[in-house]
Amino acid sequence: MAFEIRAIEPDVLDQLRKTDDAGRRPRRIVEEEGGNPLRCCLRRSRPGEAVLLAAYAPLRRWALETGADPGAYEEVGPVFVHEEPCEGPEPGYPAAMGGPRRVFRTYRADGSILNGHLVEAHQSADPVAASILLDTLLEDPETAVVHVRAVEFGCFLFEVRRGVLENPTTSAAPVR
Repeated sequence: MAFEIRAIEPDVLDQLRKTDDAGRRPRRIVEEEGGNPLRCCLRRSRPGEAVLLAAYAPLRRWALETGADPGAYEEVGPVFVHEEPCEGPEPGYPAAMGGPRRVFRTYRADGSILNGHLVEAHQSADPVAASILLDTLLEDPETAVVHVRAVEFGCFLFEVRRGVLENPTTSAAPVR
């Protein structure tokens, strides 16, 4: 099955850099050690990079696009993004977003949670293994979207949708 990996869209990033989804100004951080997951380009931060820590509501943003009503399933959580616009993600599954444990959370078209799949580090950082699991999850006709999240902090990392965008200038990274 074809699917696309989606970082936070550039127009949404522009908004978050001013006011985040909790209505606050994001916090500026200059990375000392690096290693934080950047949701704008789906890689880890580097020492010396200026990043912002902002509140983001991924299901709310998806629902605005699709007309879903996630209700109580809407969550707002922290994300790191570059302070200035960046190059966006590389094509393909972002192995750099793998980690000790990830959850691949599936949602129905109405915005409710369908299921959560615990994924260990060896699978979440392996593009082939992760892609096989994503294919399986998206084969379920009830799955409308998949959110990949860090278990240890609960943070949203990126979104996965069916199909491939036809416009290569977007921030989505087509896979397969």
